[in-house]
Amino acid sequence: QVQLVESGGGLVQAGDSLRLSCVASGRTFSSYGMGWFRQPPNKEREFVAALSWNGGSTWYADSVKGRFSISTDNAKNTVYLQMNSTKREDTAVYYCAPKTYIGSWISSTSYGYWGQGTQVTVSS
Repeated sequence: QVQLVESGGGLVQAGDSLRLSCVASGRTFSSYGMGWFRQPPNKEREFVAALSWNGGSTWYADSVKGRFSISTDNAKNTVYLQMNSTKREDTAVYYCAPKTYIGSWISSTSYGYWGQGTQVTVSS
C-alpha cells in the first residue's frame, strides 16, 4: 500500500524558516517527479513547487519563487520543501505527491497518491 506522510509543519512567525518533509513508503518514486501543493483556508489547492525525477528541472509558483526550495533524497524516498522568509499568505495545509500522470507540472490532476498534509501557520 502506497503511503505518503508529510511532516514538519507548525506555527511560525513571518520571516522564519521551516522545512517540510514527505516520506513515501510502499513504493519507490525515484523515477517520478515530485510536487508540493498547498490549500489555504477556504481556498482551492494550489501548486507550490515540483522537481523532475532526476532533479534536473524545478518549477515554482510565482508566489514562492526565491523563497522556497524543493529537493529530494531518493535513498530515503523523501522530498523536502525548504521554506524561507515565510509570509502570512503561506498559511495552508501542505501536501506532497508524485507526478504519476502525463500533464502539466503545475496541475494537481497530474499527481497521484496524496498524503494527509501538514499544517503550516504563519503569524505576523
